[in-house]
Amino acid sequence: MSCYIRPRIPGASVFFTVALAERGASVLIDEIDALRHAVRLTRSERPFGIDAWVVLPDHMHCVWTLPEGDADYSTRWSVIKARFSRAVPPGLRRASHRARRERGVWQRRFWEHHIRDDTDLAAHVRYCWINPVKHGFVARPTDWPHSSIHRDLREGRVDAEYAEGSGGRALGRAIVCGGCA
Repeated sequence: MSCYIRPRIPGASVFFTVALAERGASVLIDEIDALRHAVRLTRSERPFGIDAWVVLPDHMHCVWTLPEGDADYSTRWSVIKARFSRAVPPGLRRASHRARRERGVWQRRFWEHHIRDDTDLAAHVRYCWINPVKHGFVARPTDWPHSSIHRDLREGRVDAEYAEGSGGRALGRAIVCGGCA
């Protein structure tokens, strides 16, 4: 058993990768409304800012900013995952899932990276935007419907040339606001 201790930095901006237990599944986009509901409810109880978010069929990436004095992103993820899991059919359940009363939908852990500065924030927001292109789902970031790039474009946080271009060629020209909510 690993003994990883996650950093606890109140008010931090953090990049996450969260994946389904069954890679290659499409539950996240098939049940996008359930995911949105789980996130919305959790944010109403435990607020956090969403700097970027992209949902792919079997995993998602996002950048959150926690409130000042609050470092508890793990509980937020636990609540989001539990709410979503209760709203969708169970996945393949091993004995260890049954013993922990898990539905077998998610990988147990998630990957996190604490954002160091504005450059790091911009790079991770762009990573969220470009990820559907990287995986070959679409040709341009704006072609993927489950991405915060649409909000960011509407609110002037991303250069239209970047959004409408191939994504990869224009990565350096994206404009990102450090205080996105």
